[in-house]
Amino acid sequence: MLTPPRTVVRRDGGLYALERALQRRGFQHVAGADEAGRGACAGPLVAAAAVLPAGRRGEVEGLADSKLLTPAARERVYDAILERALAYAVVIIPADEVDARGLHVCNLAAMRRALASLTTRPDYVLTDGFGVDGLGVPGLAVWKGDQVAACVAAASVLAKVTRDRIMVDLEARFPGYGFGEHKGYITAEHSAALERHGPCLEHRFSYGNVAAVSGRAGQPPRARRPSGSRSGCVGATESMGRSGPAGSTVGVALGEQPRPSTPVGEDVAMEGGVR
Repeated sequence: MLTPPRTVVRRDGGLYALERALQRRGFQHVAGADEAGRGACAGPLVAAAAVLPAGRRGEVEGLADSKLLTPAARERVYDAILERALAYAVVIIPADEVDARGLHVCNLAAMRRALASLTTRPDYVLTDGFGVDGLGVPGLAVWKGDQVAACVAAASVLAKVTRDRIMVDLEARFPGYGFGEHKGYITAEHSAALERHGPCLEHRFSYGNVAAVSGRAGQPPRARRPSGSRSGCVGATESMGRSGPAGSTVGVALGEQPRPSTPVGEDVAMEGGVR
């Protein structure tokens, strides 16, 4: 039996090269998924998925990894993605859910849920950094995917802008921590505020730095959050600002059962270490 030829995509081929190579192989709708907030010790984890149209209709001016864009540029690109995307979805996981289930479990489940919520079913899925199983379609985990695949970059912008807006709103609800500036990440200013005020309900008590100032460092990570306390996340319409028929925002409790794994697609490789 002959092995089908592999498609090799050079990393210097541009942001749209990987998707176009997949589309030439018959995968018409390529979805990208990414998250924002893994490294933050406060606020929600946000995952997003997006499908861009093929060809020039799917080219978004200024699109890049969200971390490489200024806040103003991210907002412009965010609006352009909403206008051009065939489908998009954003999933918001509050801090108490991260504490209860663990960061990695929440991250995978949130990306899986975002991809499953797309109104256009993807034929192929690209994820940033690590694979997500149980999707029912082939996929590829791409190292620094938000810098080499347009659909992943689009997902990263959707997740980042959504989360930043939530953190700005939380600044008003929990003043004194500077959430609007550092967005819940561990900066010197945030650490000083934690020492001064102690953690609020939007902090992740499973994280070591938060546990240390709360006096709960000796407890298992998933038992550190005070009993009965739950953090909230901004409602769907607030966090997204606006939403069109192609997209959705979902606040999620992740009590879902694992789905059967599906094989990761092996028909695409990228030069530069990704296999």
